[in-house]
This record gives sequence, C-alpha cells and structure tokens, in this order.
Amino acid sequence: MSYLAPSEFTKKMVDAGESKVLMSTRDTIIRAFMAGAILALAAIFAISIAVQTGQFLLGALLFPVGFCMLYLMGFDLLTGVFVLAPLALLDKRKGITATGVLRNWGLVFIGNFAGALIVAFLMAYVFTYGFNIEPGPVGDKAASIGEARTLGYAEHGFAGWMTIFIRGMLCNWMVSLGVVGAMISTNVSGKVIAMWMPIFLFFYMGFEHSVVNMFLFPFGLIMGGDFSFMDYIIWNELPTVLGNLVGGLAFTGLTLYTTHVKTAAKRQVMP
Repeated sequence: MSYLAPSEFTKKMVDAGESKVLMSTRDTIIRAFMAGAILALAAIFAISIAVQTGQFLLGALLFPVGFCMLYLMGFDLLTGVFVLAPLALLDKRKGITATGVLRNWGLVFIGNFAGALIVAFLMAYVFTYGFNIEPGPVGDKAASIGEARTLGYAEHGFAGWMTIFIRGMLCNWMVSLGVVGAMISTNVSGKVIAMWMPIFLFFYMGFEHSVVNMFLFPFGLIMGGDFSFMDYIIWNELPTVLGNLVGGLAFTGLTLYTTHVKTAAKRQVMP
C-alpha cells in the first residue's frame, strides 16, 4: 500500500530520530547546509512571486516546492530534528543520550544558518548587480519585512516577544506535520501532497520559521533594512527557535509518539 498507518509511520519517526542523532558530524553539517540553502531560495522565490503579482496567496501556495525538494533529498531542517531526535531518546534507543540530541540540534542550526546566509549574500549580489544598483522592489520588500518583524515586535515589549514565540510554536506544529507527512506515503506524489498542505498553511498565516528567518533577516539587512543584527537575534530568531522547539515537539512529536507508539492499555469490554 502507498499509505502507512499511524502505528507504522510513528515507528519511522523514532527510527529517523535515532539515525539523525548518530549521524556523523560531516554528514549532519552537509545535509543541514543544503536544507538551509534550498529553503532560502524557496523564501525569496515566494517573496518575488508575491511582489511581482501582488498576490501573497500565490507566493504562499508555491513556497512549499523548496520544502518538498529538500526533504525528498534527505536534507535536514532544525525544525524537523527538534521533533524527531528527542523521540529516540524518549524511546530509550541504544546509544542515544541527551548530549547527543543537543549536539545534533547545534550542528543542524550551524549548517542551516550557513546555507541560508550564503544564499542571502548570493541573492543580494544578483539583485544589485554586485552591489552597484538599488535592490529593487523585492529587496525593498525584504527590508521592510525585516523591520516589521523585529522592531515591530519590540514596540510591544514582552507581549511582542511572546507573540513571536507563539507564532513559532504554531509554525512548527504545521512544519513538523509536513516532516511526518513525508513518512506516511511510499510514493513521491503522496509525500509531496502530504508535505504541501501544512507548509502552505504556515507560510500564508505568517508564522515564524527559524530557518526561513536565517535567510530573510540577513538578506533584509543587506538590502538596507533599518534594524540591527542584534534586533534580529533578540526580537525574532531567539523566540522563534524556542517556539519552534516547543510547538513541534509538544503538538506533533509527543502527541503522535504517546498515542501511536506508547499506546495506553485497551479498554476492557465487560461481558
């Protein structure tokens, strides 16, 4: 069958988490780098479509192409390992430790950030012909997004910080469903459809994705955004990362693991 039952794909989730924690440093960094780079290209692709057509819905509808490509290639996003790696620890898989999970998260963060940052510089070069002309409407839009989603939150103090955190939670609730969606089908079309739906939802709703932001905010700074790198870290990346961790693990990883891997005893039917 082309569809796996929850009891089957949840075991694949735990197996994937174990594989990622035990993966070599080299492979972890390479896969994370490529994931960050591809997602960055998808983000600027979606923004370009939205600016050029005036239809943000169309940009959001096509953004998942990047997510589908990177997961079909076996690359890793921080949002995905936030969900999968702890399940191997929870399942008491041999050789899996809390230190190993944290190591995996750290390496994937570094790889994602490096990939996204490289694409930010490459796209900035392309948009400005080697920094010789103005960036144009797409660059201006990226700069304005950076300002609105850092200083705009900062104006509201703690309430703004918590708003980003919650948007990060909601984001990885959806994104992690996309990660799991790739596991519920054994054919490419089924995987793509299952991934596409929640990724489209998160992007259109403007939820905060830590890896997308690793590209968007450095790119916005290069394009002349009126905010600082520390504004980005404090008023976006930090609460987004924490929200992605909590939302993905709580709403997707632990719920699926608890009810499909470690199921409760079945109710006894009285005669």
